[in-house]
Amino acid sequence: MAKSAKYLLVGSTEAYSGKSATILGIAHQLREKGLDIAYGKPLGTCLRGNQSEAFEEDVRFIRKILNLPQKQVRSPLLSLNAETIQKRLQGDDLTNYRQSLKPYLQQASGDLMLLEGPGSLCEGSLFDLSLKEVAQTVEAPVLLVARFHSVLLVETLLSAKQQLGDCLVGVLINDIPDHELSMAQSTMRPFLEKQGIPVLGLLPRSSLLRSVSVRVLVDQLQAEILCRPDRLDLMVESLTIGAMNVNSALEYFRRGRNMAVVTGGDRADIQMAALETSTHCLILTGRLPPQPMILNRAEELEIPVLSVDKDTLTTVEIIDHAFGQVRLYEPIKVQCIQELMTEHFDIDRLMSQLGLEPAVTAG
Repeated sequence: MAKSAKYLLVGSTEAYSGKSATILGIAHQLREKGLDIAYGKPLGTCLRGNQSEAFEEDVRFIRKILNLPQKQVRSPLLSLNAETIQKRLQGDDLTNYRQSLKPYLQQASGDLMLLEGPGSLCEGSLFDLSLKEVAQTVEAPVLLVARFHSVLLVETLLSAKQQLGDCLVGVLINDIPDHELSMAQSTMRPFLEKQGIPVLGLLPRSSLLRSVSVRVLVDQLQAEILCRPDRLDLMVESLTIGAMNVNSALEYFRRGRNMAVVTGGDRADIQMAALETSTHCLILTGRLPPQPMILNRAEELEIPVLSVDKDTLTTVEIIDHAFGQVRLYEPIKVQCIQELMTEHFDIDRLMSQLGLEPAVTAG
């Protein structure tokens, strides 16, 4: 057998494809087989707070979920932001990041280090830290995560194979709608396999994984919480705008599931209709206070009511943006991805390709 890999680099074709989720799913399965896992993210891209106290949320979250000691975690070598890009462009940063990469990673211990790659195939190129450059520098096989948009994804994956060459150990296609699953299994997978692209997993779309918590919406909208601040962990799966007459609205709301309903603070009829359907959050625009009966009913039904001083269009745009950049920070999502990966990802094939043996045997 070929010598076992020290690293697995998990990359993606576009941002928010599910790299962190994939890493959590793989780590969960490898640990069940007795392997010691480490984690690193050479290129940081998810910074919060000001620069002096910047931290990488994904790294902190994964370390916490996997309960990894500090020696098995590597924080970003470089954070990708306007300031670091500007310095590079002006010639103020001449660091050879590829040279820094090996010593930076070798400080970690474990049977396999899972490396979270950049958001796309080209991200990080300015600093010589693109997916291919990282893979070549540390001799890391690449698992590519791709979100399903249409069957044309095969073109993206063929192009990625041309760029990555032998570095590419396989692909995971996720977020596949139910009506496309059988086509993906019977047509896409065999085609890609014939092109030398191992398909290690086909994950069906999950409404839970695509959802956001009410807490995230409060944060993004800078909303005032009018009632039930204890229910901000409710997950919102869809967005509905209550701007029509009440009869049309009720029919519309009944088709929704776990909704956030955005409507004017003066539309008591729409608000009441929303509360009587599958609504997880009522968002009132214009800073108009709702009638007491609305808050009383929301209290009874344990539905948070938020107030924002933005107009409906701006509010909807912010929520849409939150749905488009869904992250994995709720424990219920971690459990969901672990179950999906266990069912739909071929961990044994991946281990075989990496030259890894289980440290424990079943039974």
